[in-house]
Amino acid sequence: MQILKTGSTGAEVALMQTALSRAQHGGPAPDGIFGGATKSALQAFQRSRGLTPDGIFGAESERALAPWLRGYAVHTIRPGDSLFSLAERYDASLAAIETANPALDPFALRPGQKLVVPLPFSVVPTDIPWCSALMDYAVDGLTHRYPQLRAESIGRSVLSRPVWALTVGDGLRRVLYSAAHHANEWITTPLLMKYIETLLHADAAGETVFGYPAEDILFRAALTLVPLVDPDGVDLVTGALPEGEAKERAAAIAADFPAIPYPDGWKANIAGVDLNLQYPAGWDTARAIKFAQGYDRPAPRDYVGDAPLTAPESAALAAFTEALDPALVLAYHTQGNVIYWKYLNFEPEGSRALAEQFAAVSGYAYEDTPYASGFAGYKDWFIQNFDRPGYTIECGLGENPLPLSQFESIWSANLGILTLAALGV
Repeated sequence: MQILKTGSTGAEVALMQTALSRAQHGGPAPDGIFGGATKSALQAFQRSRGLTPDGIFGAESERALAPWLRGYAVHTIRPGDSLFSLAERYDASLAAIETANPALDPFALRPGQKLVVPLPFSVVPTDIPWCSALMDYAVDGLTHRYPQLRAESIGRSVLSRPVWALTVGDGLRRVLYSAAHHANEWITTPLLMKYIETLLHADAAGETVFGYPAEDILFRAALTLVPLVDPDGVDLVTGALPEGEAKERAAAIAADFPAIPYPDGWKANIAGVDLNLQYPAGWDTARAIKFAQGYDRPAPRDYVGDAPLTAPESAALAAFTEALDPALVLAYHTQGNVIYWKYLNFEPEGSRALAEQFAAVSGYAYEDTPYASGFAGYKDWFIQNFDRPGYTIECGLGENPLPLSQFESIWSANLGILTLAALGV
C-alpha cells in the first residue's frame, strides 16, 4: 500500500479505515477520505502498538495493522494456552481455528507451535471500493483461514501486479469465473470473492449455498476464480494508483478523449488497451468497428490493441484457460441485468438450457450479444475455441462504475447463477 496521510483519498484509505474499525479503533465509516477523525483513529492505534503516533500510515503501521487487513493473526503457543483461551483472547470461534489448522491436535498444543487464528469478521469487505492491495490481502486471508483454497498468480499486469486465480473443490467438473476485465466494472470482483468465501464458510459449517450442500458442490466441481483481471486499471479508477509515470500516461491518454469521464469512464488496462477486445475471435472485425468509432489508438475504452493477446492480462487469462480446459466460463461485467450466451452461430450443447436457468434464478434477460460488441471478447473466444458454454453476465443497472449500494441486489441475483454454473444443472 501507499503511504497515506491527511488529504489522501481512494480505495486504500477506505481499506485502512476498514482495518482500523475491525481493530476497534473507531474513526469514521470507511469513506476513502483521510481526514481528522481518521488521523485520530490511526494515532490511537499507533499508540496501542508502541509506534510513533504521527498519524501517517506507512510500512510500520501497515505491518501492525496486518491482522485486521488480512483477517487472521498468527499466535505462538505459550505454556498454559488452550484453544478455549485463544478463542476468548481473539474473539474467535473454535470451529474457525480448527478449520484454519487442519492438522491441529487440540489436546497436544506445544509451546512454540504457531497457529492461524481467524479474527471475527469476513475477510471480504463489500462496502468499500476494490483495489489490488485489497485483493492481495484477501487472497492471503482466505488461503490461511481455509487451507483447502489454492491460490496462484497466473501472470502479471502491465505494472507487474499479480493476476490471481483461486481454486476450491476437487470435482471432475472444472469451471472458471472471471471478473473486472474492465476497470470501472470492479464491483464484480467482490461478487466473486464473497461467493468463494461464502462457499468455504458453508463447507466448514456443514451449511448450504443456494439450497445445495456446500460439501456436495465442492465434491462435484472444481471452481476457479480470476476475480481481478485488470488490477492496474481498477487501481486507477478507485484512486489506489500511486502518483507517477503510469498515472501521468493514463491521464494523457484520457485527455485525447475528453467526452469520456476520467477516471470513472476508464475501462482499459493502464496502457489503454481494452482487455475484453483482445481475444482472437473476430478480432479483425472488432478492430474495424472500434477504429470506425474513433478508438484507433490507446484509449480509456474500446481500443483493441496492436494484435490479439498482446496485453499481458488477457494473454495470461487465455493461456490459463487453455491449460485448465474448463467445462464452462462465466465472465462478469456491468451493467444491464442481461446474460449474453452466444457467439455468432455457435451454440454449444446445453448452453441455451443453462442460460434459461440462469435467467430464471436471477431475473436477468438472456440475449444475443449486440453486433457492435459481439467480437474479440473472452466469452466469444471460449465458445469458438472450446465449443462449450460461455456466458457474459452484465450485472446491475446505471452508469459504470456502479455504486456499492447495488452490491446486495447484484449478489442476490447472481448467487444462483454462480452455484448452478458449478453444478451444471
